[in-house]
Amino acid sequence: MNKIYFDNASTSFPKPPEVVTAITDYLSNNGCNINRGCYNLAYQTEEMVFECRELLNELFHGPDPRNVIFAKNITESINVILKGYLKPGDHIIVSSMEHNAIMRPLVQLEQQNVSFTRIQCDHNGVFPTEELPKAIQKNTKMVAVLHASNVCGTVMPLQEIGNICLEHNIKFLVDSAQTAGSLSIDMESMHIDALTFTGHKGLLGPQGIGGFLITDEMSSLITPLLAGGTGSISHTEEIPSFLPDKFEAGTLNIPGIMGLRASLLWIKERGIDCISHHKSALTKHFLDSLQSTELYKKMRLVGLSSVEKACKPQLDRNRIGVVSIQPYEMDAAELAYQLDSQYHILTRVGLHCAPSAHKTLGTFPEGTIRFSFGWNNTIQEIDYVIEALRKLLP
Repeated sequence: MNKIYFDNASTSFPKPPEVVTAITDYLSNNGCNINRGCYNLAYQTEEMVFECRELLNELFHGPDPRNVIFAKNITESINVILKGYLKPGDHIIVSSMEHNAIMRPLVQLEQQNVSFTRIQCDHNGVFPTEELPKAIQKNTKMVAVLHASNVCGTVMPLQEIGNICLEHNIKFLVDSAQTAGSLSIDMESMHIDALTFTGHKGLLGPQGIGGFLITDEMSSLITPLLAGGTGSISHTEEIPSFLPDKFEAGTLNIPGIMGLRASLLWIKERGIDCISHHKSALTKHFLDSLQSTELYKKMRLVGLSSVEKACKPQLDRNRIGVVSIQPYEMDAAELAYQLDSQYHILTRVGLHCAPSAHKTLGTFPEGTIRFSFGWNNTIQEIDYVIEALRKLLP
């Protein structure tokens, strides 16, 4: 039988057919670089790359399409910003729910006398906004948070955090890995100075393409992590000061950009609200089914005070389509294996590159089984996994 894919928090699958077509068409019928060739095909390619910037800028309400910078993923983007902006003696604030994409660069930067404060979220992963002003120090330069947890799906209050950052003249960095393409993000109204994204999750693009959007002021404060050829101002060996060239040394992943452009057009046609409501409906049905079958008595629902509370309306405002569980009487890894080998249900088990989040949620070091739902999942697939859990859990 076909496999049932519930690992969309890692990477979305399947991609829209338009994505595959766009990549294949570029590799088969184009293949040229941008900013280098002086011929029509190169100019046409450059226009398509710029259109991808325009789509991203529109999606995230960014400052300008030229302020959209491409990188290979969100991890590289976060490294560019953190390591290019923070200096010895600086202080940064993060939450206790952060992914290692933020935490590992910060632990590295500790060796350069950059300090950080980790604001403790509650056992459901909820960020205590009232604690943020108390954590601000004289040398605090930035607040960096993920938009939603990749472990339990809890959504962070970006608007409130952004308001506090603006009030205290602190830069605001957001990791949108789990929400881009699923929840609305408005850089301007949320006072976000740097928004990092990855193409292969909710944006439904291929792996290996991501990037960040940045304000002009924030750009002026960052030293580029990479330097090299850009195809512009080639008469000088200095790094260009203008965007996007300042941060895009070397040849871009143009096949990835073509695929991302196609997925962004696909998302635009359907609308963020439509996609969000679909994932929310799947999540609610999963939790409702756990309640109605009393399966929830055989497991811990991580990041949820109770299944009854989670099944109330407006689920999509508080969490995304990510649910982690810990079975009481069965090893999590064994359950994940049985789901795959017996029922062809693909999940993720472990610590999800977020040990701090698991410590916050009380699931460290065992980890959890994570079910993450995507646009292509169905109610019938949810019913199938519920039946599988009923048979497998003692």
